Amino acid sequence: MEEKKQQYELLYKQAKALLADEDNLIANLANLSSLLHFAFGFWWTGFYFVDGERLVLGPFQGPLACTRIPYGKGVCGSAWAQKKTLIVPDVEQFPGHIACSSESRSEIVVPIFRNGEVWAELDIDSRELGTFDEVDQAGLEKIVELI
Repeated sequence: MEEKKQQYELLYKQAKALLADEDNLIANLANLSSLLHFAFGFWWTGFYFVDGERLVLGPFQGPLACTRIPYGKGVCGSAWAQKKTLIVPDVEQFPGHIACSSESRSEIVVPIFRNGEVWAELDIDSRELGTFDEVDQAGLEKIVELI
């Protein structure tokens, strides 16, 4: 647990430095998804943007993904609707889970806010059950504040 906290502290510093001299959102999210993906060996790491009543796929690392997700549907749509981070230890147990990949077993979705509204999300999937916890939530929420 303490080791994971330290890893997030280091990643925060790396992310801050990575984003400091670049103002292009797509470039920053592409590099940030890569940084997180390879630091932890996640199955899928990426971003979705709010586009009307759907989320649309943004920069990511991993296998092919769902391109659009409706508001309130699946883990991503639910996190958007609830305006809070969702940790799902077993996606098979999540009502209405959208299976973009049958290899995804657990998931965390972190909404990214602008002016009090969700405008994007960080979505991370793992091939293992129960991968994510409060340490991941705190570390990822701090990192997305840099965006």
